[in-house]
Amino acid sequence: MRVLNLEQGRPDRLTARRLLLSGLENARASGHREVKLIHGYGSHGVGGSIRRDTRTTLLQLQEEGQILGFIPGEEFGPFSELCRQALTKNWELTRDPDYARGNSGITIVLLRK
Repeated sequence: MRVLNLEQGRPDRLTARRLLLSGLENARASGHREVKLIHGYGSHGVGGSIRRDTRTTLLQLQEEGQILGFIPGEEFGPFSELCRQALTKNWELTRDPDYARGNSGITIVLLRK
């Protein structure tokens, strides 16, 4: 799974959005099926705005059919229906260190082929 750190260097939310969009496109072009986004959970305010903007952007991309969906980190575990569906395609997601940890500072994006 490709990892994309959106909070590295403490960018503003618009810069983080550009990194998100280009990173997802690069991952898709490289054949990845999932991308783990690290956006932080907002303990200092910056991560919170990046997290909110990232998830809003992902919802738009999902509605437009550009991604299959996304799993918020706090739902990335065995009790999420979307996560269970993703595991049927790639069980190795369970090996991710954030699996079943309730980490709101990450989001898993499910890419279209």
